Amino acid sequence: MLFSWWREQAEEHGVAAATSLLIRNLWTFVRDSTPERRRQRYGDMEYDWEHRVNTTSGTVGWRARLLGLFHSPYQPTDPALFHEMMASLPLLSKQFQFETFTFIDLGSGKGRTLLMASDYPFRRIVGVEFLPGLHQIAQENLGRYKSESQKCFVLEAMWGDAIDFAFPVEPLVIFLFNPLPEAGLRRVVASLDASLKAHPRAAYVLYHNPLLDRVICESAVFVRVGGTEQYSIYSANTTGKYPRE
Repeated sequence: MLFSWWREQAEEHGVAAATSLLIRNLWTFVRDSTPERRRQRYGDMEYDWEHRVNTTSGTVGWRARLLGLFHSPYQPTDPALFHEMMASLPLLSKQFQFETFTFIDLGSGKGRTLLMASDYPFRRIVGVEFLPGLHQIAQENLGRYKSESQKCFVLEAMWGDAIDFAFPVEPLVIFLFNPLPEAGLRRVVASLDASLKAHPRAAYVLYHNPLLDRVICESAVFVRVGGTEQYSIYSANTTGKYPRE
């Protein structure tokens, strides 16, 4: 898996740049494996204590951490920030109703975002995770989670590559927390654009820590409608007319 990553980087940026990035990532892995760094990763435990689940980054195994450096490091979303993003959605449109939307988290990790999304009455909730170890933990978390605030009970954790995910023909709320490098995100956005052009429908993208904001901004289908420095919110154009094409 690391060789395939290096080969893709080498094809896109050259052998020297790919090798340099490989060395930097390996050094980061070694540095973050120290006892002090591991203790720091346990700083996100409050949600787990409250709900008796395992979504902290502190218990991620070495293999998942290493692979994460070459794809997307696992980091759970802060609950307060997530609920801030959710509260923004009804303010964007008077017609917005959670009950009509399917929530999709691409790069769902251990499933914390899926659990938090269940506080809202979505039609259903789906997570897609590439790393088998994190996916297994997400399934366990979904099985044991109980909360008096839960309003959606149709939750599914899928193992697979977000690049290959086929978007359901339903109104969508799509959550991203930097799940992919730029090339992969471009493929996901292209797939989503194609789906929405073929079947126009309401869709929103919530992009937490939007380091690759420009990729979605270049979409002919989506326009940025809100957000802060910590996240961006995009809405799909449902008119069928795409001026940037």
